[in-house]
Amino acid sequence: MAAEHATGWTTRHLLGFDTETTGVDVRNDRIVSAALVRRDSTGAHVRSWLIDPGIEIPAAAAAIHGFSTEHVRLHGRPSSTALDEIADALVAALREGAALVAFNASFDLAILDAELARHALPSLVDRLGGAPVRPVIDPMVLDRMAEPQREGGRRLVDLCEHYGVATGILHTADADTLATLEVLDHVLERNPVLAAADPEQLHDRQAIAVAAWRAVHHARKAAEAAQSVLDALMAVGAPSARA
Repeated sequence: MAAEHATGWTTRHLLGFDTETTGVDVRNDRIVSAALVRRDSTGAHVRSWLIDPGIEIPAAAAAIHGFSTEHVRLHGRPSSTALDEIADALVAALREGAALVAFNASFDLAILDAELARHALPSLVDRLGGAPVRPVIDPMVLDRMAEPQREGGRRLVDLCEHYGVATGILHTADADTLATLEVLDHVLERNPVLAAADPEQLHDRQAIAVAAWRAVHHARKAAEAAQSVLDALMAVGAPSARA
C-alpha cells in the first residue's frame, strides 16, 4: 500500500480478506486459498493459507489461481483446521475494532460461512456471540456508488487499471487483498463524501445501495416482461376477444 494514498480511518486498523475457490457456487464450491492482510500504523502484515478442499479442483478454476488438485493435496492444510484459523483470526480483528475489507465481500463471507457449516464449525456470527459481521467495506460497491455512470468493467483488475494501482499477479489471495486495500484508498481519496463517513456508516450505505440496485434490476425485468405481454397482444394471430 502506498502510504500517501491513505486517508482518514484507513490509516488505522484494517483487515483485508480474500479467497480463491474451486468455483463460484457458495453452497457447493470450496476454498482453496485465503489471505488476511492486517494493515495498521506499522504496515501490512500478510497471513495466508493453502487448503486441500478434499475435492477435485476444476481445470477452469486452477487456470485462474494456479492451484491444481495435486498441488494442494501435497502442500495444502486440512480444510477444517485452516477454516477454523481463518474464522478465529477474522473475528479477533473485528473484536479489536478493525474494519473488514473485501472485494465482492458478500461472496467471500458467504463461502466461508458455508465451509464452516460443512465442517460443523461455528459460524462467524456464532463466534461473535450473535453479533453481526460488521463493519465490512467493499471497494467494488463503493466504486459503483461513487461513479455509477462510468463505463467499463468493475472487476478488481478493472479498478486497479482505473485507479492506477500497480499489481503483480492477481488471482492469488494475498495479492488480491493488497490490491483491494489500495483500491479502497483511491476510491475514498477521490470521493470526499465517502471518505468523511466512518466504517459503520459505509457498511450501512453499501447495504442500502445494493438493495436499491436489486430493486431497480427487478423493476426493469418486470417492465420487460410486461412489455413482452403487450407486444404479444399485438402480434399476428393473437387470440381475439370473446364476444
